[in-house]
Amino acid sequence: MGIPKPVLQINAQCIAIAHTVCSSSAFLAALAIGYTLHFEKIVRNEHYGYPDEWFPSVSATIGDRYPERSVFQILIALTSGPRFLLLFFTYVRLYQPNSSLPKVAIISGIVRTVTCGGWVYITSGDDHDWHDIFMIAYIVLTLPWTISVTKLSPPGSALKKYRKYTALLFFGMLFPLIYLFIEHKVRRIPGSYSYYAYCEWSLIVLDVAFDAWSIKDFKDLYLEVRPSDADDEFFSLNFGVQAPTEDGKSNSGHKISTEKLIPRRSTEFNSSYIQIVINIINSYLFWSIFTSLFLCIWYFPLWFMGISGYEVVIVSSFSPILLLNEKIKSTAYSAPNRMRLYACLFGVGACLIPDPTLRLLSISVGNSFAFISLTTEISLIGSTRSVSAIKSYATTFMLGLTLSSISKFAYWTNNPVWPIMNDKTGGFPKTGLLIGLISAYYTVIPTSTIAAKPKELKESSEKSKAGSTRSKSYILTSIGFGAYMFSLLAMLTDSSTMILWVWSGYPTNGPSPVPHGAVTLAVMCIGTYCGFYNPSLFKTVSVFGAIGSLMLYFFSGWLGYFGATLYTFWLSYISPVCFERISIHYKNIAKVMFAATGFMTILVLMHVWVVAYAFVPGGPLLRERTDIVLGSSVLSICLLMYKAPPIDPKDAKATKYVAKFGNFVISFLLLSAIIAFNRFQYEVPKPYHPNSRLVTAGIWTIHFGLDNDMWASEYRMRDLIRDAELDVVGLLESDTERIIMGNRDLTQRIAEELNMYADFGPGPNKHTWGAALLSKFPILNSTHHLLPSPVGELAPAIHATLDMYGTLVDVVVFHSGQEEDEEDRRLQSLELQRIMGSSDRPMILLSYLVTTPLEGNYNTYVSDKSGMHDIDSSDDDRWCEYILYKKLKRTGYARISRGSITDTELQVGKFVVPHEKDYLDGYSDVKVPEVWINKDKRFPSIFRGEGIGEHRYHVFDEPRYFIH
Repeated sequence: MGIPKPVLQINAQCIAIAHTVCSSSAFLAALAIGYTLHFEKIVRNEHYGYPDEWFPSVSATIGDRYPERSVFQILIALTSGPRFLLLFFTYVRLYQPNSSLPKVAIISGIVRTVTCGGWVYITSGDDHDWHDIFMIAYIVLTLPWTISVTKLSPPGSALKKYRKYTALLFFGMLFPLIYLFIEHKVRRIPGSYSYYAYCEWSLIVLDVAFDAWSIKDFKDLYLEVRPSDADDEFFSLNFGVQAPTEDGKSNSGHKISTEKLIPRRSTEFNSSYIQIVINIINSYLFWSIFTSLFLCIWYFPLWFMGISGYEVVIVSSFSPILLLNEKIKSTAYSAPNRMRLYACLFGVGACLIPDPTLRLLSISVGNSFAFISLTTEISLIGSTRSVSAIKSYATTFMLGLTLSSISKFAYWTNNPVWPIMNDKTGGFPKTGLLIGLISAYYTVIPTSTIAAKPKELKESSEKSKAGSTRSKSYILTSIGFGAYMFSLLAMLTDSSTMILWVWSGYPTNGPSPVPHGAVTLAVMCIGTYCGFYNPSLFKTVSVFGAIGSLMLYFFSGWLGYFGATLYTFWLSYISPVCFERISIHYKNIAKVMFAATGFMTILVLMHVWVVAYAFVPGGPLLRERTDIVLGSSVLSICLLMYKAPPIDPKDAKATKYVAKFGNFVISFLLLSAIIAFNRFQYEVPKPYHPNSRLVTAGIWTIHFGLDNDMWASEYRMRDLIRDAELDVVGLLESDTERIIMGNRDLTQRIAEELNMYADFGPGPNKHTWGAALLSKFPILNSTHHLLPSPVGELAPAIHATLDMYGTLVDVVVFHSGQEEDEEDRRLQSLELQRIMGSSDRPMILLSYLVTTPLEGNYNTYVSDKSGMHDIDSSDDDRWCEYILYKKLKRTGYARISRGSITDTELQVGKFVVPHEKDYLDGYSDVKVPEVWINKDKRFPSIFRGEGIGEHRYHVFDEPRYFIH
């Protein structure tokens, strides 16, 4: 029986042509209609219009006006069918059985197409942030798409050359695009946006052109519909390449087998990009769950003002000891992905639980399963004795940590899948839960005799007491690995942590969290890659890592940050060695990991004790001893490195792994750079009422950014500061760059979204609860102080000089010690009096004083020596927060309720800044009605009565106004 003739035959070129025509006509039609109907409107931007600007951007053309927006969206919708067919035919055409690139191409192509729909149908006018997010994601995904397709093109062919040069032109065009955007956004040069638009349209042309080369590639590729060989009533689809038959006629019956279209999954660990992605996601979720545990534990002693009892859930990290139980071990080893599923379900899924106590318990259960899964996987991979498998697992573990830090870099130091995040606080834990469950389900770990016969393992280990496991010191390994996990947790879970260690105020002489957080992330990526490529230099690198830790501890500014980069590179580089060391003990992994997590927890508690010494038993022993904590962790890791045997560098240079991990590293580097560029503040901050020379200053104790229900509070803090029109605000209890606070920086989102300058205050290595200053005015100089505290908690202060309308004004932000330490508070009041009295400039004190008005230390702060006046001495309801001032015209004072954000209200004062020749020395407490005050000097009316967002004027029920 001959081959049935095709009922329908389609040349794949038609698909590529349809895609090119539909996509290009969508943009061209929108441009033509926009030019005809709305030329001057679509070329206008935030700074200039025609004739300064003469060419519209892509976003303005396709999304701002009707009917061009509708015409574009209809035509681009018609492109979707040919687009998905083009992706499929590209996979068929370029498929190679021993390469993962076809899968990378089709996956990135599909996701890229979805993100295209995002920026097409969500215009910048609809939601600027999401439009930009989808646009950036589209550009990022263009990298793996173009690289994969180009590399899979026939070697030496003209087609490969055309695709290569088109892709290079596309990415090369990004550089002038970024430069011209800065010229427009920052320098505001007329015409720069039109030139930027030329580059933007060039990207569209090059993007369409790259895919248009498929017309040439598909010339002999066909889709056929044939009657089935078995029964002509049935039809089959065939994909093939036309080839000449013996009689010279074409025959399109050549079929591509389904085994080639859907290749079998390799049993070799991390042999495909999909497996690597799954393991990176698993590691990402491990770190997300692990870090959230301490953050949510912190909520309870925070509100109990001492040990609460809930801290006991920290023992959930000791869960590897449960693997000594044969039933648990059998379950875990036979189905490792089940442990990942439970970890994600309880850990990330805790976001669905509103009650803080139950949420913490759920997180602790998730953390238990997370450590069981980590331990199980180390044991199973270690049992294979495959050095490459162990190293690749360690590399995905570090890349997952890096991805976690990148996500925090993108989301202002909050992990978007933390259970303190929800839809109202800027997170998406539900999406993280879904992705995590899918990733956990498809987790593949190499099988071994351990997984198959757990009972035989017990018998084997009993018979080999003098074997290799006993011959090696598992105690040293446990201590070293525990110290390593602690170091990653303390220093690398956020890109800002070590930057704030070396931050010393203004003028800046060192790195800033943005954009230099991307540098930290880049060092993590490069260190991880080098550690996999050639880990044999681990002993030499350890020397530099130890030196870097010393530089980080002893120096600030750029020198300290240089030490931080050495330290970061070292921790990233040695991950394969650390995992290789602990995997040797795979037969006794439960005991080894239990000891490791125990030592890690001791270091975590020491890390807490150095700052919380006033509230914990035995606290004074570790008061301000970060040197002991850092030194212990570094020394423990170095001992592990010292005892480790040499590693053969040849295995580390296996090209089949190096290229794959290299692609991930490049992607992470590019993503970090894009985030840094997107977050960088280009606009100069401006005060709310410059015409009146008015400054509105506030003081707020924010309780570490967790609200009363254990949700992140930055969003609502930002909204209240904005609604109160604060030009300057002091934030106290704001140092959250610690393990127990999640390694966050509360000032970043607020400062960036309100367009303010930020001074973090004494860094996390200064052992205070934190003080921060946000300002709409330039901060010319700032000095960080630690006031005398011989017994109790350290008292931080920031003394900054601001340029307010051309007049230099000092602002001091201060947090006094606790009530129990009277002598500390007396000494602190004297030192602050000296600081305030040392300046002849106008000054505002935004403070937490712990004193009764008109009594005790109050008279040290408000005195002739300090020169300071109370903003309202008749307010006798205060105990903690005070606003003092001198040489300014005070016009108003208000107290705004906290709502459920924190436990302390926001106090606000309004002042008029005099010119230098008009400094004011007088003082009066005469209050006047609001009608006497100009409207732009009044407090916002939205806080009257019931207020807005749980915030209202209280105590006085209305603001107070004064006449000087």
